[in-house]
Amino acid sequence: MTQTADKATPPTRADPVVETILAVLGELPPGGSASPMDVARAYAARRAKPSDPPDVWRRYMNAVKQQMVHLARAGQIEITRKGQPVDPNNFKGVVRLRRPANQ
Repeated sequence: MTQTADKATPPTRADPVVETILAVLGELPPGGSASPMDVARAYAARRAKPSDPPDVWRRYMNAVKQQMVHLARAGQIEITRKGQPVDPNNFKGVVRLRRPANQ
């Protein structure tokens, strides 16, 4: 019987968006959470150019959402709605990100 690779395994080379998500969450106190918008703003700040408009962070929201789902499936973060973890494969509405309680 052959084993297949787990699709939820994080890539060996860290994506800069993944690094930003983990860095933002790492700066929070235990139990703290951040919005995907906070992460997108932090990522935009890292890549800022003088000619960028103030809302340049909006262009990174899709990448942040994709990577937050990937990290939640891998168990590295939790996506929460109203303080309760949600299924990373089936959620909608306003959500926040946090480190799992066991980390």
